Parts: sequence; C-alpha cells; structure tokens
Amino acid sequence: MKTLLQILLVLVLSVTTVTAAKSKGLPEDNKKGKLSAKVDVMQIPFNTIEGKATSLDAYKGKVILIVNVASKCGHTPQYKGLEQLYEKYKDKGFVILGFPANNFGNQEPGTDQEIQKFCTLTYNVTFPMMSKVSVVGNDMHPLFNYLTEKSPLPGPIKWNFSKFLVDKQGRLASRYPSEVEPFDSTLVAKVEELLK
Repeated sequence: MKTLLQILLVLVLSVTTVTAAKSKGLPEDNKKGKLSAKVDVMQIPFNTIEGKATSLDAYKGKVILIVNVASKCGHTPQYKGLEQLYEKYKDKGFVILGFPANNFGNQEPGTDQEIQKFCTLTYNVTFPMMSKVSVVGNDMHPLFNYLTEKSPLPGPIKWNFSKFLVDKQGRLASRYPSEVEPFDSTLVAKVEELLK
C-alpha cells in the first residue's frame, strides 16, 4: 500500500511539473535547446551577466535589439555604436541586450566577470549584458533556437554581432547581419518606426 501511494505521488508531481511548464510557455524537453513551435518567446529564461534570472518579459513594452557579442572580434568596436544607439533611444522605450557567445573563432573566451569588466572599461557599456550563451549548435540557447528556427525570420547566425530587432509585442520585426553597423540608416529607421 505504501509503495502504491509513493507511485501515485510521483505521478501527480510529474503531471504538475509538465502542466506548470506548459502554462509558462516553456518547453517540456529542452535538453538541446530545442523548442516547441508554441513556446512564448517572452518567457524563455536566461541570466544577466551578474547571474540574475530574467527573460524578455522583463522588457515587455520596449523595442528590443538582441545582439550576440564577442570581445575579440573584428566587429567588437560595434560596442561603441551600440552604446550610443542605446543612449539615444533608451528614454523612448528602446533597450539593447548583449549576449556574449564563443561560437565563432573562439572570440569570446572570457568568463562573465571578465566580459563585463572588458565592456565597462573599454566601451563604457551600460545597456544590459547577459550571461554567456551558445547561439549555434546542439547547445544553442532556447532564445536563439527560437530566433533562428521558430521565428517568422528563420536562418542561422553566421557570425558575432548579428542583430535581432523585437517589437513592443515581442515579435521579431527584422534581422541584421554582423556587417550592419548600429547606426546603419535601415536599422535606425526601423527602430524609430517601432518606437512610434
């Protein structure tokens, strides 16, 4: 009888856990960062560079530019333009989220603390930086799995400083490859359009 009660308790807890995951829009099986098509992108968890749990939901109602960044890349000087873009539009409801990634040419080998120090001292970055993630491959973070495979604008990330512009409703509005500078007229025009 005691064993039967233990089995029932395990079953109830399993069903409760799966139901809770579904109600939060989180995938039930996320071993490789893969998501179901119905996942709510705003609820996908990730950590800030300081280690605090967060999600895009923390920036709800803002226009969000998501960028996979690296400290030792030819595009690293874009940090300066990204910070300037952030300063120009942050009071109008715009935010940039930097996601360090070491997927391309081992160009982000540092720890979160080293990355944060580099960004602050070298480029005076004040926009939110997140904990280092993987943006390609089997260990791809679920947010980037959504952005590159499940979003309306799918396609792999080819290098550091790829940019994803998300509207106030949490929909991916446009994408820009690494070569597109932060003050590119097309990107700025789209930011201004989404801020209206």
